[in-house]
Parts: sequence; structure tokens; C-alpha cells
Amino acid sequence: MTNRRGFLLTVAGGAAAASAQAAEQPLLHPPVLRPGDTVGLITPGAYVSDPDRLALAARTVQFFGLRVKLGANVGKRLGYLGGTDQERLDDLHAMFRDPEVKAIWAIRGGYGSTHLLDRIDYGLLRQNPKIFLGYSDITALHLAIHRHAGLVTFHGPVALADFSAYTQTWFRRALFEAKPLGTLTNPPETNTLRPAHPLRTVRPGQARGRLIGGNLSLISRTLGTPYEIDTTGRILLLEDVDEEPYSIDGMLTQLRLAGKLQAAAGIVFGECHNCRPRDYKPSFESTLSFGEVLDGILGKLAIPVLSGLTFGHTEDQLTLPLGVAAALDADKGELAIEEAGATAA
Repeated sequence: MTNRRGFLLTVAGGAAAASAQAAEQPLLHPPVLRPGDTVGLITPGAYVSDPDRLALAARTVQFFGLRVKLGANVGKRLGYLGGTDQERLDDLHAMFRDPEVKAIWAIRGGYGSTHLLDRIDYGLLRQNPKIFLGYSDITALHLAIHRHAGLVTFHGPVALADFSAYTQTWFRRALFEAKPLGTLTNPPETNTLRPAHPLRTVRPGQARGRLIGGNLSLISRTLGTPYEIDTTGRILLLEDVDEEPYSIDGMLTQLRLAGKLQAAAGIVFGECHNCRPRDYKPSFESTLSFGEVLDGILGKLAIPVLSGLTFGHTEDQLTLPLGVAAALDADKGELAIEEAGATAA
């Protein structure tokens, strides 16, 4: 028991030291992508073993004028995971170590990225800054890389995403251009009376801060670990999918009790597809809607809150650089990215 406790203290101490070192160093911006660059595809969470799905992921990379390099362990399966923890970690490290690879892209999210957090060589990642892209379960890696490597990463589509024209536009702008994205809002509506992507001001106001966040479930799961989110003075991004209102309530309440909501400069909640009452579990006699939960928790904060921006689990999906300076205008329904995520160098 003593040896076990000592090991855990050593791991925690090492993580804390790495975090402090990253905090003292300037934020690193990876180089932009250029046509012909090589992109490494990996499965750091759930498996993708269907060869047709893997072919689709490769085709997606090639569509953007890029070359494909599959992780050595892509296609492997261990239950719901894309191989053992060590195999998935090896692919992540190999892609950052490989000078030919200019970006690392998760083929899918799913589950399993949290297994890797205490095993990653964050010094290796900082020494080899590259575009790292994904969402959903990949949020765990975004949080950890930001905190311990000080590297800008990109919350955006996985390689198997739907890639609407809107998604393609913002993907190219975020990853191929070394300039700020500027003002973001939802896609133009074809029916303004019944919009497909309605925005709602939960609490009015304006705020500035650096972008941080991602999937609410993963942010919740990493609280109390060396990889938990730091929201102080930040624009906090939250999104999820297929969660009932009471579950969203529970996770937001956890963040509130941890002081994470109050510390933020502003909050943007993305679309929450299928986040509605379904089976009434636990067995409530009545329930709340998703919007009522947001108003009841986020609407009581003393900061601006906007709901409905198209990032995360939605067909029309923004690619957002995490760590960069941004401005939120909840009254206008706009998020402005004021700093480039990638550099020309």
C-alpha cells in the first residue's frame, strides 16, 4: 500500500510540475496545413475496424488535398476500445514524433481517451507542435494537452463526420489559414420563422477571454484530476448529445459546485442534439426541458451566456482553436475569434 501511495503521489507531482511548466511558457501555435501535407489518422478512443469506414476516413483527408498516414494500430479492437491503452498511446506519440506528419486527426471519438492522459509524454508534444483535431471523447485530450503541453488544439470534426458545406468552409479556414477566424455565427437559415439552428441569449452581455472547453460529459469526468479544466477568465465552450435534461443538470451543477462556471468570463453552449426527456429516468412525475435547465443554472450566473452555436455534435460544425483569444457577444449571438489558431511558420 505504501509503495502504491508513493507511486500515485509521484505521478500526481509529475503532472503538477508539467502543468506549472506549461503555464510558464507561451502558448504554442502549430503550423497551418498546406496542400500535400501528411495527416496522421488515429483512434485514441473507440475502435474503427470496418474497412469501409477506414476508407471513408482516408478519402476525407484526400478530399482536402492532403496525404494519409494511418496509425500502426488503427483497425485494432479491444472491446469498445481501438486497441490496448499502450497501442493507442503509441500511435499518438508516433504521429507527434514523425517529422512527415503535420497534423493528427482522430477518426472518431466514442470512449477511451481518458485512459491515456497520465501516460502521455507532454514534453514530446510541446517539442513537436502540430495540429491536433477532434471532438466529443477527444475533449479529454484537448484539456490535457492544453494544460500540460501548452499547445493550441482544434475542437472540430472527426474524420468520419458528415462534413456539410458549412463544416468544410470553417475547417479550411481554421486549419489552412494563418489568420483569426473572426466573427462566427450559425449557418444562414432557409426558414427564418422556423430556424434549423436557433441561437438564444440565456444571459445578455459581452466578454473576452481565451477559448477552453468541449464536451460536457468529458469535462465533468476529468474534474478532480490533474487534467481538469481551468475556466478562470475564459470563454467556456460546452456541448453534448443524447443527454436527458436531468443529466445535463447534474453535470452543470457539478461544474457550479467546483466553481468552474462562476470563474468563466462567458459561456457558449453548443447545440445539444436529442437532449430532451425520453424515458423519465429516474422515475420523475414531471421533468424539465433542456432550455429550462440552462436558464435555471447558467441563467443565474453573472456572466454572458449564449446557447445554440453550431459546434460539437451537429451536422453543421465549426472548427474552433482552443486556447486563443476570443470575444463573446451574447446579445448579438456572436463569438469572435481574435487570434489565429495556426501559424504560417
